[in-house]
Amino acid sequence: MSQLPASRRSFLKTVSASIPLVTTAGIHPVAAPKPDPVRLSCNLYSFNEPLVNKTMTLEQVLTFCAETGFAAVDPTGYYFPGYPALPDDSYTYLIKRKAFRLGLDISGTGVRNDFTLPDPTRRKAEIDLVRRWIGFAAKLGAPVLRIFSGKNVPEGHSRPEVARWVVDAIGECCRYAAQEGVMLVLQNHADFIETADQLLDILKQVQSDWLAVNLDIGSFKIGDPYAQIAQVAPFAVTWQLKENLFVDGREVETDLTRIVRIVRESGYRGYLPIETLGKGDPRQKVPVFYEKVRRALQG
Repeated sequence: MSQLPASRRSFLKTVSASIPLVTTAGIHPVAAPKPDPVRLSCNLYSFNEPLVNKTMTLEQVLTFCAETGFAAVDPTGYYFPGYPALPDDSYTYLIKRKAFRLGLDISGTGVRNDFTLPDPTRRKAEIDLVRRWIGFAAKLGAPVLRIFSGKNVPEGHSRPEVARWVVDAIGECCRYAAQEGVMLVLQNHADFIETADQLLDILKQVQSDWLAVNLDIGSFKIGDPYAQIAQVAPFAVTWQLKENLFVDGREVETDLTRIVRIVRESGYRGYLPIETLGKGDPRQKVPVFYEKVRRALQG
């Protein structure tokens, strides 16, 4: 290799000496902000009327939710054809693929059940219903299946007796849910479960890692809902945020700032499904409530 002329070597040394030495000492990369561990999902009961009336298909609702900005959807089981019978696997997988192609996760699904029925044969049928839909949830890719306790205390029976029916039925379902890798989430629904204490008592009696809470903020209708929501929040693995809740039985607009504070303080990580109720076109109502919740999360 040829050597540089002496004059050029001298020039390069002079230039190099005049350039300040740049080091990375004391310079630290800017840390990227951590993603918010809470994301928004849409409980598709918000579209109950158009889905039941067949003015919108489930596929159209998924597209609408994706365009609105949701990260996930929660399609309740009874919006699938044939409910309470299971839909064909081909349709289940079509919806699963549709959601995936739209960039939507499936945050959960749900089933109607009643474990407060006095007839043991009918309660067994309700257990079988939940078991079938646990399998459906696994195929759909839903991590949780929403269930209910039941409607009320039947005439001629006591609450402790009915609570035992509920606990035994849920316990049996949990054992099957563990085999399928799907969590059961018990929803407070102002029915057999009216208060936070009643909800947590059932969880305590079942004692299963595969049972948690679907926290429905609009269904504590006795006393202070915010106190009860805060009490239950540490046990929630999914929620239902609603436009209104009940303070001492009186329906009022939800204080979303207060709800978000409870969510944050509980350490919750996961999806917050929103659900709009009442009259009005969900294609108008859902985006409005979505924006309100989104802003509350950013505040």
